[in-house]
Amino acid sequence: MILGMIRPLLLLTLLSLTGCSMIDRLSGVSDTKALQTTGTAAKATILRIWDTGITVNEDPVIGMDIQVYPAEGETWRATIPKSLISRLDIPRIQPGQVVPVRFDPQNPQRVALDMYGYK
Repeated sequence: MILGMIRPLLLLTLLSLTGCSMIDRLSGVSDTKALQTTGTAAKATILRIWDTGITVNEDPVIGMDIQVYPAEGETWRATIPKSLISRLDIPRIQPGQVVPVRFDPQNPQRVALDMYGYK
């Protein structure tokens, strides 16, 4: 009897965990989280944005081309293919705006918005 009740709960838990990790990958959140902990801070100017057609809890997932300005070294262009942004941040995430980012020093083309950098 108890085993019969536990199986559906276990299955539901596994499905929800799988669903969350899939959403993180589809929305770019997994890359962003990784770069926020290990990446190097920099500023970037947004050159172009586009809608990916994905929303998570009514927040858009966008793509963007940016010009990265590290504290040291040359600047470069990069593409952030997917970035989940809050609806409240839409005015700040527009072409011409300067935003905080984090990049992978081993692969500078891996860049993510640093949402914690907004003050």
